[in-house]
Amino acid sequence: MTGYSDDLRLAHMMADSADDLTMRRFRAVDLRVDTKPDLTPVSDADRAVEEAIRGTLRRARPRDAVVGEEMGKTSGYGSRCWIIDPIDGTKNYVRGVPVWATLIALMEHGQVVVGVVSAPALGRRWWAARDGGAWTGRSLTKASRCQVSSVSRLQDASFSYSSFGGWEERGRLEQFLDLAKTVWRTRAYGDFWSHMMVAEGAVDISAEPELSAWDMAALTVIVEEAGGVWTDLSGAPNVDGGGMVCANPHLHGEVLKRLGD
Repeated sequence: MTGYSDDLRLAHMMADSADDLTMRRFRAVDLRVDTKPDLTPVSDADRAVEEAIRGTLRRARPRDAVVGEEMGKTSGYGSRCWIIDPIDGTKNYVRGVPVWATLIALMEHGQVVVGVVSAPALGRRWWAARDGGAWTGRSLTKASRCQVSSVSRLQDASFSYSSFGGWEERGRLEQFLDLAKTVWRTRAYGDFWSHMMVAEGAVDISAEPELSAWDMAALTVIVEEAGGVWTDLSGAPNVDGGGMVCANPHLHGEVLKRLGD
């Protein structure tokens, strides 16, 4: 185990509680959905999960800062900050599509050191702690190691993304389509799932043009610990938000040349 084993156990415990809340409200006939100022949906389940996680952290890690999608930032007293997306894939969640997850990350001194991605409707969970490898399974004791693929040519690679729209909005649709035409196979698994499939070697490349910190923080350490490489579109490992390109080390540089700044 790593020096973050207690934090990883806590993240799993919070993910278990989140799974219970989200699954009880998934496809509920009385699910309440509002529209935020940025025109994205938020459900009562999003708010309940973030409130529950924040409550646990207030008791278990009272000195740590917390950043969450729905409730903003709560300041802390040190170098540690938890970054929470209560439901990544809310649009799927409210439509009854099972591709959504709770994302929990811990950052220390500006580096993500723990990440948990829990997708209960898929029956999947992925996690990593810095220098402890990346894993997938149902629990800490029932898990298998994640490892990125060894595919080395774009023509043999599979590429997953979320949508065309974001690339078009940022003036990169032509570059995106060029990459899509070059690779062997494209699929729009979307959101967290694209990047976790890179981590476990089922997909070779994933990319999104714009993410927030809570969308990506938990993903980054899992991809890294699985042997993968991730950066923003300029080639920098910027976890504060922006684009995200994930791939195995053989492919990342070539993908970045085609999609990047």
